[in-house]
Amino acid sequence: MPRLKDFIELHFIVFLWGFTAILGKLITIPAVELVFLRTLIAALALGAIIYKRGTPFWLGQANLFKIMGVGLMISAHWILFFASARISSVSLCLVGMATCSLWTALLEPAFTSKKIKVHEILLALLILMGLYIIFQAETKFNNMLGIGMAVGSALLGAVFTIINARLAKQHPSTTITAYEMAGACIGTALFFPLYADLFAADNTLNFAMNGMDWVYLLVLALVCTVYAYTASVRLMQKITAYTMNLTVNMEPVYGILLAWLIFNENEQMTMHFYIGAVIILLSVFIHPILDSYSERRNRLKQAFPEKVMVGEDKV
Repeated sequence: MPRLKDFIELHFIVFLWGFTAILGKLITIPAVELVFLRTLIAALALGAIIYKRGTPFWLGQANLFKIMGVGLMISAHWILFFASARISSVSLCLVGMATCSLWTALLEPAFTSKKIKVHEILLALLILMGLYIIFQAETKFNNMLGIGMAVGSALLGAVFTIINARLAKQHPSTTITAYEMAGACIGTALFFPLYADLFAADNTLNFAMNGMDWVYLLVLALVCTVYAYTASVRLMQKITAYTMNLTVNMEPVYGILLAWLIFNENEQMTMHFYIGAVIILLSVFIHPILDSYSERRNRLKQAFPEKVMVGEDKV
């Protein structure tokens, strides 16, 4: 049974995930170099944890390339995420990222036998309406590009989350993450030549960091990535999936509040942003509630088909 300290720790983990966009904006090096260092440190730290715990590490060559391939997707996901916060704002980035859970709901049927649910389609349309309202007001190119990059990052996040859910049934989750971080690190390094030639300032990589940059980076890699991930997996053994999903929906809320406090982003946001953000966040919060109701209704139909049919006829 979960205890009060388990729920407090869960909210702390979600708070840390909301803090990642803040750290990404505070660190002065570009997003691509940042993702390379974050994944390198996380992979080494996870390798040390696996060695200390004696967790099985070798998963076979086929699995190695498959899981590291997912790491390439994670690399692109984080590059878009940090770049979005840099070129627009943390608040706009997190609003775009709030679409991740709905992308997951819509894409999961393509990877599994799960059927698309009507309420998920309706909520997806509601999120698109929220994004449209924000896009109408945020006419600056950087803001529009930033929202687009965040939504793209959320889409990639949904895809690798679905894939990870399948992999976690076959292999130790810590080992999977270590491989994925290594794959993301290698994938980012392979992207360096093209990135330097087309996007980097003066066609050179920039790893020049000051003392606080290293502090922020270590917090990002060790606390927000390694600790938050391993702790969330541990809490999944005690807390229901419904409670986990409902709490994770607080991530953009925590992040936006932190952005207001640290960067005064409330001075930059328009009324259209607040309206669109409320619509999107409301959709994200409603989703697990409707999902739970739908599952209960399906269980009742299977257990008492005649009674459910009678109830429907009366309506």
